[in-house]
Amino acid sequence: MKLNKQLLLFLLLVTGAVAQSQQVLSLDECRRRALEANRGLKQAEMKCDETHNLERAALMEMLPRVSAADEYTWTLNSVHLLSDEQRERINNMGNTVQNAVDQAVRDEASQLPIGGEYIGDYLANVINNSGLAEELNNVGHEITDGLNTDTRNMSVVTLTLTQPVYLGGKLIAMHRTAMLMEQLSGVEYSRKEAATLMAVDEAYWQVVSVEHKKRLAERYAALLDTLVANVQSAVDADMATMGDLAKVRVKRNEAQMALSKASNGLALAKMLLAERCGMPLDVDFEVESGGWQSGSGSEVSALAPLSAYNYSLEDVYARRSEMKMLRISDSVAHEGVRTAASVLKPNVVVTGGYMFSNPNVFNGFQNEWGGTPMVAVAVGIPIVHPAGVYAVKAAKAKCLEVEYQRQEAEELIALQVSKLKCEHELAYKKLVQAESNLDMANENLRLADESFKAGVCSSSDLMMAQTAWLQAEGEVLDARIEIEMTKLYLEQALGLK
Repeated sequence: MKLNKQLLLFLLLVTGAVAQSQQVLSLDECRRRALEANRGLKQAEMKCDETHNLERAALMEMLPRVSAADEYTWTLNSVHLLSDEQRERINNMGNTVQNAVDQAVRDEASQLPIGGEYIGDYLANVINNSGLAEELNNVGHEITDGLNTDTRNMSVVTLTLTQPVYLGGKLIAMHRTAMLMEQLSGVEYSRKEAATLMAVDEAYWQVVSVEHKKRLAERYAALLDTLVANVQSAVDADMATMGDLAKVRVKRNEAQMALSKASNGLALAKMLLAERCGMPLDVDFEVESGGWQSGSGSEVSALAPLSAYNYSLEDVYARRSEMKMLRISDSVAHEGVRTAASVLKPNVVVTGGYMFSNPNVFNGFQNEWGGTPMVAVAVGIPIVHPAGVYAVKAAKAKCLEVEYQRQEAEELIALQVSKLKCEHELAYKKLVQAESNLDMANENLRLADESFKAGVCSSSDLMMAQTAWLQAEGEVLDARIEIEMTKLYLEQALGLK
């Protein structure tokens, strides 16, 4: 006996600890967890970062670009500015000049009337002994050595600054396109965020619905348990037949089966909500009931339909993410026309820099570094470019395609808003009717229960009243959840979520 008391105390303590540790999640908490755990949102966030950097890169394309290049070349032979015959003639130009002068002196002296031959020989000897040939030969060698480039090892270093001046408007169009793509990624992130919240809300209200239906099934099963006990007492007092007891027991078995299905459905609904919130599937938690309980008709009637929202379709179009994406796509298509047309326009690029070379080509090919500044202006004018013409036509066709998509989307959104507004108002009317039916079912059940206890009605009549009450309770629950869901869908269609 003492052991049983200790075991009972231990079980109570464990049950209390589990109950205290069990989480109770609100709708806002589920949304927060889902936003933190959703990998699709993380991907969309990285897409936003990617497009932001691409926009920065497109902007930088308009600024000057500085680059450096180094080239080293080895060749087996040097570049020769003179041929072998020219080098030979320059190297021996002293001998050539001396021979020419010697011959010229002798020819002129031979024309003298007296002693010309001797005078010619004398002047020729003077010229030959003057060293003129050797001096000129040395000058010739200096010239050929100076013209020796020695370009077998050639290094060229270039520092270049390139500034695009006008590329047909392509750079501006590319930057605008990048800015629009950044905006598009932001809208896509918002759309995925809204879709995530919508999925969580659906799963949350599914749990609330199934949980309340489970509680309703428990209440119904408890009523039938009480009815079975009452009918059993009536059978023992010979006031009812075994057939009446069998009918009640069959109904109780059906209620127990419905309760089991509701319990399984609640477990599955919680698993779905846990998955969307990024929690383990086997975690145990409860959700807030949203301030209403099954059977509380006075509380649910406080709901009001969304027809009180004042809206215009133009405001809806401005808020809807699909329309934002189509408007951005339209702007991107127009920038595509400008980009395609840029190939048909002139291009102007200014280039400046400094070039170093070794051997120094600016100082007689000396084996030293030498350089010079340089400036260039490049102008390209397309004359015949058929491909560019067709590219422009294709880009303009894309603009018209996006415009038609936008018009179609507006029509579908207007139809969607009208349909969801009607569904929400109809759900509210269903709730009002279901509450009225529930009030009558409660009164009918009360009268049937009193009549059964007074012995003026059968157990079958009481079970019919209980079944009608169960159906009315279920209709109220369904109407309440339908109002929550149609409100959610309508707010999404209006661009409010």
